[in-house]
Amino acid sequence: AAMEQANPRAGSARNRKVVLRDYISRAPREDDMALVDGGAVPLRVPEGAAGPAVLVKNLYLSCDPYMRGRMRDFHGSYIPPFKPGSVIEGLGVARVVDSTHPGFVAGDIVSGMTGWEEYSLIDKPEQLNKIQQSDIPLSYHLGLLGMPGFTAYVGFYEICSPKKGEFVFVSAASGAVGQIVGQLAKLHGCYVVGSAGTNEKVELLKDKFGFDAAFNYKEEPDLTAALKRYFPEGIDIYFENVGGPMLDAVLLNMRMHGRIAVCGMVSQHGMTDPAGIHNLFCLVPKRISMKGFIQSDYINLFPQFLDYMTKHYKDGKIAYLEDMSIGLENAPAAFVGLFSGKNVGKQVVCVSQETF
Repeated sequence: AAMEQANPRAGSARNRKVVLRDYISRAPREDDMALVDGGAVPLRVPEGAAGPAVLVKNLYLSCDPYMRGRMRDFHGSYIPPFKPGSVIEGLGVARVVDSTHPGFVAGDIVSGMTGWEEYSLIDKPEQLNKIQQSDIPLSYHLGLLGMPGFTAYVGFYEICSPKKGEFVFVSAASGAVGQIVGQLAKLHGCYVVGSAGTNEKVELLKDKFGFDAAFNYKEEPDLTAALKRYFPEGIDIYFENVGGPMLDAVLLNMRMHGRIAVCGMVSQHGMTDPAGIHNLFCLVPKRISMKGFIQSDYINLFPQFLDYMTKHYKDGKIAYLEDMSIGLENAPAAFVGLFSGKNVGKQVVCVSQETF
């Protein structure tokens, strides 16, 4: 899409943004969001700002399932809701245009929380990460080398405590997190099976990501029987991304001292009356551990994660798949597609490819 270019003499640029129209209690639709003209934005950090700030030009935006929870009027979560009429926030990769923070200068490439708009003023620049440019695409810092990759790393190694030879099951396995969990498990010497919602994704799991087996959950009338077929000896580790009937079936197939890392439950995001869990009693006789986690609680491990993932990617031991939409105007459709499985791999929106 043609981007409105900044006029250096005028010192300002047009700023299109995606805003949330109003709170919702169902699965998101494209018309819950609107692309608006935010008018001209000065290409300088405003004078008299409360503290150090950074003005960035957004390059890539991340579409992530957790953002769905920020579209409802609920304040009891680990992250507050969006404000209706305000720009949607999410993780992004951006170029610094101007900075009053000593850690950043114009031209730096950064990742962190930004707005779904062409230019964003970041008033908490200490939360940004400076990206050292390499031959790895910048957008990968929203997936493989970003929050989803780190979620996979923390969830698998810190929550699941894997041992070589164990049996691992990953749901939503072709998504941004699942595809990496499965590959980490293979590198660790585990037997790995994944589930996905299309036959195309099932083949990707086996051919591109190296899973030992995979199945289309939509073609399985009995999930408990399907898991018994793929795990005749039971499941040691379940990386939970979906909840609902899949979790019910997994609980019946867990092995003694099994571990369940609860990363997300995408099947429950659109429900105002969430379904309960069946078979929870299995935790007692099988001594199963089931733990929810948020990656930011382990942020001290991020540098070692970055080194580990970069090395294994460059060595060809980890594959990565991205689903890129071009243009800010296509961000709402890209986000909504997450909840019907339209994306194949990590969903990213390219706002601008201009980095110099």
